[in-house]
Amino acid sequence: MNAFLLEYLPIVIFSGIAIVLGAAFLLAPMVLAPSNPDPEKTSAYECGFNPFEDARLKFDVRFYLVSILFIIFDLEVAFLFPWAVSLMDLPEAAQRYAFWSMMVFLGVLTVGFIYEWKKGALEWE
Repeated sequence: MNAFLLEYLPIVIFSGIAIVLGAAFLLAPMVLAPSNPDPEKTSAYECGFNPFEDARLKFDVRFYLVSILFIIFDLEVAFLFPWAVSLMDLPEAAQRYAFWSMMVFLGVLTVGFIYEWKKGALEWE
């Protein structure tokens, strides 16, 4: 039993060092960092808008369009990498089907990108 527990000793030591370092990194700024906040530093700042105006202020829809475009193309890459890695592990008939399925997927995304481009969603005035 004692030899069995000795196999876990490096994990326990590593975990202990990680906990001590984590606590040190959390406590060090409280002790060492200067604390001299001014009203400008403690004010809220979000999305490039002045936080001292009405909270129900309408803002430009382009923020939404840019974020949606980012999510679409981020998801495209998230699907593309696993597909590319596993494509050659498939049988030949399945490779053709997987290839053309991805081409249709990329085609739909390209059509959406061209639509957004033509609508002027990428233009920032």
